[in-house]
Amino acid sequence: MLRFDGVSFYRGSEKIINDVSFEIDRGDFAALLGENGAGKSTLCRLCNGLLKPDSGRVTVCGNDTSSAKTSAIARNVGFLFQNPDRQLCQNTVRKEILFGLEHVLSDRAEMESRTEEMLEMFSLDGKRDPFGMSRGERQQVALASILACKPQLLILDEPTTGLDYRECVTIMGIISRLNAEGTTILMVSHDMEVVGDFAERALVLSGGRLVADAPVRRIMKDAQILDSASLLPAQIPALAMSLGDNFSDVFTVDDMAAQVESVCAKKERAPL
Repeated sequence: MLRFDGVSFYRGSEKIINDVSFEIDRGDFAALLGENGAGKSTLCRLCNGLLKPDSGRVTVCGNDTSSAKTSAIARNVGFLFQNPDRQLCQNTVRKEILFGLEHVLSDRAEMESRTEEMLEMFSLDGKRDPFGMSRGERQQVALASILACKPQLLILDEPTTGLDYRECVTIMGIISRLNAEGTTILMVSHDMEVVGDFAERALVLSGGRLVADAPVRRIMKDAQILDSASLLPAQIPALAMSLGDNFSDVFTVDDMAAQVESVCAKKERAPL
């Protein structure tokens, strides 16, 4: 689905991405983690051909991004920018969703059907002006316009930044369902709670280098990797690490409650 082979990218004389290699398979849900300036957004733009590697090769959905047209890649790859205002351009929500469809479909009935599906999925009013909506609502409009085109790979650059809890739950719930149905997800996020709840795999960047590629649960409790990328684990894994070996398999609230109950029960049974 997505493959980086020894990819490097320069901005002027500065190397932003440094010899990065990894592969994401169809149906994966991977989180891209790292400190500010690690190269995460640059790597995302290399994924869909907005940027071309200075060395190495990026292949996405069978296309070499160095030679394929960005428009051809966009038919299979959806990209949600961190700031929704960078991709909204129409004066109603309905027109915004239709805009992308008009570039990939010719059947008007299908366009209308998909637009209605997105309006219902996100509970959006098609007549509203996107630029008069809250930031969270604009983020949902931007995502709806992408999902209407049914991409095979969905790249999300900080999809929950600036959202309230309800908006975050709505967007991540939709993304999770899409992944369960087969859409491949690569998500940049600083929110380790969201990463822990939804992603299965973590790619960790530091200084433009890929310093780790492992299951999220392993990364959450690897202090060396977390420190190297200036990351903090989610709250429950962090608490579990502080409580010692008895809590080594604890990652969620339910895990913690069950383990605390187990430890207390053992203490009650222990002889005085």
